[in-house]
Amino acid sequence: MSRALLTILSVALAFTVSAQQPAEQGAEPAPEATAQQAESESPIALIGNDYENGIKLLQNRFRIDHNVKEVTMVFFREYGSAPVVLVRPDGSKIFQSQVEGEDIFWFDSDTYDMISIKNPVPGPWQAVGQIIEGSRVMVLSDIALHAEPLPPILFSGEILKQTAYLTNGDKPIDYSQFRDVVELTIDLVSTNNPNYDNFGADDQQIATFEDNGRGMDEAPLDGVFTGQFNLNVPAGEWQPVFRVTTPMFTREQVDPPLRLYPNPVKIDVELDGGGNDYHKLLIDVDRDLVDINTLLVDGKVRYPNADVRNFSLTELGGDVREYLIIAYDYGIFRVKMTAYGKTVNGRDFILDVPEFTFLVAEPELPEPEVTESAADNNVDEVIPEPQVTIEEDEGMDDDTLMLWLIIVNGSIVGVGLLGAIVVIFLKRRKGKATAQPAKAKADAKATAKPAEAAKPGFLGGLMGKFKKPKE
Repeated sequence: MSRALLTILSVALAFTVSAQQPAEQGAEPAPEATAQQAESESPIALIGNDYENGIKLLQNRFRIDHNVKEVTMVFFREYGSAPVVLVRPDGSKIFQSQVEGEDIFWFDSDTYDMISIKNPVPGPWQAVGQIIEGSRVMVLSDIALHAEPLPPILFSGEILKQTAYLTNGDKPIDYSQFRDVVELTIDLVSTNNPNYDNFGADDQQIATFEDNGRGMDEAPLDGVFTGQFNLNVPAGEWQPVFRVTTPMFTREQVDPPLRLYPNPVKIDVELDGGGNDYHKLLIDVDRDLVDINTLLVDGKVRYPNADVRNFSLTELGGDVREYLIIAYDYGIFRVKMTAYGKTVNGRDFILDVPEFTFLVAEPELPEPEVTESAADNNVDEVIPEPQVTIEEDEGMDDDTLMLWLIIVNGSIVGVGLLGAIVVIFLKRRKGKATAQPAKAKADAKATAKPAEAAKPGFLGGLMGKFKKPKE
C-alpha cells in the first residue's frame, strides 16, 4: 500500500515540473535582472555589492571594465591622512609621489584624493589607505549644476536666495563629502550692449553655493547647495554663467541674457515739510515693477552730529511712505534703508537701497540797514557834522594854502638857524675857559723841572746806579 502511494506522488511531481518548464522559458526577465544588466555596463563594477551613483568599497576593492579609455575617481579618507595607494590587478602599486602626470593625474587634499587614469588596466583594483567608513569610489563622468532659473525681474542691489543640486551622469549626488571636491559659483558677464549702463563692465561673481547650513542654507550636508546673491552691480544686460570647478576640470553652463533693473525705490525729502521742527522723508517705488501695497521699509537716519536713529514703516497701502526726521541741527543727513516687498508678478524680494543724503544749510542772517540803525541809535543830528567839516576843507583856496605852507616852512627854517647859532656860541665860550687853566699848569711844570734835575733824590740816585752808561 505504501509503495503504491509513493509511486503516485512521484509521478504527480514529475508532471508538475514538466508543466512549469515551458512557462518559465517563455516568461520575460525580471526587472531586477534588467537593472543588474544595465549596471554591468558601468566602467567600474563593485566586487560583491552595488551602490547608487558610485561604487561602495568592499574591502577597498573595485573592478574596471575592459573598454574604459579614461576614468576619474574620488576617494574620501580621514582628515590629514596620507594619500591612498592604488594596487593594479597585476599587483603593481601607484603612489601619489611617483605620478608624473602623463597617463595618471592625481590631486590630493586633507580629506580626499582625486585620480584620473587614462587607459586603466581592466580587472580588480584595490585602494589602500585610511578611507573613511562607508566611503565609495566615485566615477566622475559628467558633473552638472542644476539651479533654479533666475526670475525675470531682478533689481540692482537685491539680495536673492538660489538653490541648486549636482548630478553625476544625470544622477543626483547625495554624498555629503563631495561638497569638498567641487566649487559652485555664478558669474554675471556683461553683454556689452551700449544701450545699458553696464557697457564695458568687468565680470562680476555674485554668488558661491554652499552646503554648510550657514547663511541662507537651510541644512548642512543635505545635498542642496544654497547661494546668496548680492546684486551690487550696475544695472543693465547680463549673461549668467554657472560654473562647476574641480581640481581637474571645470564645467560651465551659460544661461540666456537677463536684464538687471535699476533700484526701484525712489527717495525724496521736503525740508521743514513736517513743520518747523521736522523734515519729511518721502519713499516711493517704480510701480511698473513693484507692488506698492506690499512695501515695507526698515532703515536708520544718521544726523549731522553723528547720532543714529532707527525707524520702520510697516503700514501697508498704496500711498507714498512718509517719515518725519527731527530738524534739530544743520548739515548733512544720511538715510540707509532695506526694502521688502513683492514684484508685480508676485515674487518676494529683499532690496539693499543705496544711501540717500540731503543737506540742511544754516540760514543766513539779514544785513542791518543803515537808516534803521541810525533811527534806533538817534544819530540823525550827528551825521551832517562830518559833511560840514569836509566842505570847509574842500573850500580852502590855493593862495591861503600857499601862505600857510610858507609860514610853516619858514618857521621851521628859522628855528633851525637859531639853534645852530646858539650851539656854535656855546662851544667857543667853553673852549676859551678851558684853555687858560691848561696854560698856567704848563708854565708851572716848566719851572719845576730844572730844580728837580739839580737835586736828585735818594730814589733818583739809586736808579742812576743801575742805568747803563751810553756808548
